[in-house]
Amino acid sequence: MSLVETDWLKKNIGSVKIIDCSWHMPQTKRSGIEEYKNQHIPNSIFFDLDANSKKEIDLPHMLVNQSDWEQIVSKMGVKNEDEIVIYDNSDVISSCRCWFNFIYFGHNPKLVHVLNGGLKKWIKENNEVTKNIINIQPSNYKSFEKKELVKNKKSIDQNINEQKFKVIDARSKERFEGKVQEPRKGLRSGSIKNSFCIPFDQCLNENKTFKSKENLKLIFETCLENINEKNIVFSCGSGVTACVLALAYSLINDKYHPCIYDGSWAEYGII
Repeated sequence: MSLVETDWLKKNIGSVKIIDCSWHMPQTKRSGIEEYKNQHIPNSIFFDLDANSKKEIDLPHMLVNQSDWEQIVSKMGVKNEDEIVIYDNSDVISSCRCWFNFIYFGHNPKLVHVLNGGLKKWIKENNEVTKNIINIQPSNYKSFEKKELVKNKKSIDQNINEQKFKVIDARSKERFEGKVQEPRKGLRSGSIKNSFCIPFDQCLNENKTFKSKENLKLIFETCLENINEKNIVFSCGSGVTACVLALAYSLINDKYHPCIYDGSWAEYGII
């Protein structure tokens, strides 16, 4: 149950940890934390995607090390046994990246959910929002890394010849095909050799909810002969929308464990 609906959250709002992981592309000039301060779902805590990524590297949104993750989550007051619902107010569905992070660091996947439609749908249905920021009681969170859920550049390069897994890119077709310049400076245009492209927004309805399983199957069948394949790695610009595809694929293949190329094109496309 990677996705939960707003009705489910309303019924269970007192028994889950709620995380706002709103993050916006720099060109939008929007601030996730400022928007959170203005309005959020009651009892939610904010997860800063930029601040909670690896600092000692010039690549965006890379996973932190295990001890840093334990500190981040402990400060959020999340416990190992907590059921978590993550939402966002973003056009790039950044909540999926936070969902992936928790799964990578060993939280029970059955306890980590993304709110379908996010804050926009919650507000449109006239559900309660607040400015009140809750007091957090720190926890003592413990994690373990599922290193098989992340690929690095070396493994991506080796796979071009070995073809042990398929790489699917979540960027737009224009970026994937090298027809437009990359928004990040210092990157060439194009894509990883032998990779496929499913723009992440193809998996979403206009209101940013995920499409039906039937429609998602049709979308993934454009790249996959068998939608029960497990050896799928998702990539994108900086590791955020790759996780949207990973979640979408998990909706139609419940045996799939989300796997991404963490560096994505921000690393692979360096000139």
